[in-house]
Amino acid sequence: MKQKKGSLLSWHTEWIMSRFPFQLTTEADYDAAYRFSTESPEAFWEDVASHYQWRKPWHTTLEWNFQEPDVKWFLGAELNITENCIDRHLSDKAEQTAIIWEPNESHEAAKHISYRELHDEVCRMANVLTDLGVTKGDRVCIYMPMIPELAYAVLACARMGAIHSVVFAGFSANSVADRINDSSCKVVITTDAMSRGAKQIAVKAIVDEALTQCTSVERVLVVNRMNWEVPMAEGRDVDYRKEHAHAATIFEPVAMQSEDPLFILYTSGSTGKPKGVLHTCGGYMVYAGYTFSNVFQYKTGEIHWCTADIGWVTGHSYILYGPLLNGATTLMFEGIPTYPDAGRFWEVVDKHRVNIFYTAPTAIRSLMSAGIEHVLPYTLQTLRALGSVGEPINEEAWHWYDTNIGKNRCAIVDTFWQTETGGIMLTSCAGVTNSKPALAGLPLPGVQPILVDSNGNEIEGNDAEGHLCFKFPWPSILRSTWGDHERCRQTYFATYPNLYFTGDGARRDEDGLYRIIGRVDDVINVSGHRFGTAEIENAINQNKHVIESAVVGFPHDIKGQGIYAYVILAKGSEANQDMRDRIIETVAHEIGRIAKPDKIQFVSGLPKTRSGKIMRRILRKVAEGDVSSLGDTTTLLDPTIVEEIVKGAN
Repeated sequence: MKQKKGSLLSWHTEWIMSRFPFQLTTEADYDAAYRFSTESPEAFWEDVASHYQWRKPWHTTLEWNFQEPDVKWFLGAELNITENCIDRHLSDKAEQTAIIWEPNESHEAAKHISYRELHDEVCRMANVLTDLGVTKGDRVCIYMPMIPELAYAVLACARMGAIHSVVFAGFSANSVADRINDSSCKVVITTDAMSRGAKQIAVKAIVDEALTQCTSVERVLVVNRMNWEVPMAEGRDVDYRKEHAHAATIFEPVAMQSEDPLFILYTSGSTGKPKGVLHTCGGYMVYAGYTFSNVFQYKTGEIHWCTADIGWVTGHSYILYGPLLNGATTLMFEGIPTYPDAGRFWEVVDKHRVNIFYTAPTAIRSLMSAGIEHVLPYTLQTLRALGSVGEPINEEAWHWYDTNIGKNRCAIVDTFWQTETGGIMLTSCAGVTNSKPALAGLPLPGVQPILVDSNGNEIEGNDAEGHLCFKFPWPSILRSTWGDHERCRQTYFATYPNLYFTGDGARRDEDGLYRIIGRVDDVINVSGHRFGTAEIENAINQNKHVIESAVVGFPHDIKGQGIYAYVILAKGSEANQDMRDRIIETVAHEIGRIAKPDKIQFVSGLPKTRSGKIMRRILRKVAEGDVSSLGDTTTLLDPTIVEEIVKGAN
């Protein structure tokens, strides 16, 4: 199934460019572009790619098969993504703010970093890394808080052709070591320490501990953030302040092949070691820039704020690369949403006159529970579009977000995508295409979703439910898992031949909009009836006393599987049998009595990773009564929650 077609700016592409704008601003634009993108996908992506600067055009648009898998886009092309993120904007946006940095402490001054300043700082960082021996193809681990030097480090690696591997600065030393060892990183970039909320964390000490387990690291570059005195290993550790003082502000971008690696980003499964998802230069650039422009409908001069950490793919694509590719102003936030109080997000929105706000349902629900009094002091009048990412958003949270943050006038985009997809796949385009509460929406142009049954047979038509797959590659699809291509094949391409399998179940409604109903391994079969955990959780969360819930299956003598619900109640709500009965009635009303939970455990929190994902593996073990093998819980946001859940289990 290999396909070759087209060359840069062929007559066909020129014709397409006259008909399909880069940013789709009407529903008619979307309909026409989507139709063409499925009929002639190579020509469609040629058009999109032609809006970027390429040092050398491609000779072949696409070669692919999903058996090996082997996907290559824009073969023969040469580029450097930072030329498109920075250099090409210097002629007309040199003094425009590229990055607004808002620190953890609200009394500390924010920074406005212009495109010219960004260029100079990225070049300085690249020159420092070169002096440390980093060359094209080397892997660089970046373990830093959300400070400007994190952005400089990422972009400097891309500029010099090194492969960046950003690790969220909150993972344990063991987790850092695992990631360094898997990709044989040559250099680590870190900081002395960091603040997150009211906590201060010794970041360099974590790196030092991790490196006792690593043999590949030759140098450690230490950025000063907190003015802590930290031990510096002679011959290995380097103070960035000293190197920065004499580093040049010119560094010529290295020419990269379109399929050269850009970055590795590790994603954890419920079992096994983390997978190093590999993305490449050309395809990732094309898709990140296109999706940012269209999903958020970015307009020149607007302020975009994605609240994610750059340690996750959301931060890669929609804090750095996507916005900068579009010459946007993007906001980096060092802090957390509840420090110094639960109004911090809204204070920052008003302070910097944010127009686009993109956050996770976990954050929304947390701020809901804190109370509306933390929202009321702020006008939020500059907001135009709101986004949701990371998990399906339940209807109650969607409506709270719409009413209290969007003031019933902002478009809401509920985005579905994965680390492996590189960018948003299913969504509405803000104010352009149809959206519904708690539904992700339509596929973006160039994306071809398909629902299949458990045997891999396509389920056609609307009002259907099945396993969510994609039948044709998009430019930013993962190319491999670092060092283990067979794992990539087995995880994403072996379940259903010739399809990329997301691992999710989904429902397509009568209008063709998609709703994610949970991981396939999170589907519960109750007396022959299949329920997605997200579906049941959404029903439970409709109860006005419930802030958040998580549902898992457990063995049931009669039903096969029963439903076990972990529920967080709002302040002032009593955790008693009457409350359990009310929740059961809510589920019965929303779905039917067949879906009512068999067991409800009230908890103060849920075991979540630092990216906000619920570790259902732990919840299943507790529900099954098997608490002897819960696995490593040290990387959870709050490991003590597990102890509480085990003690309170029914």
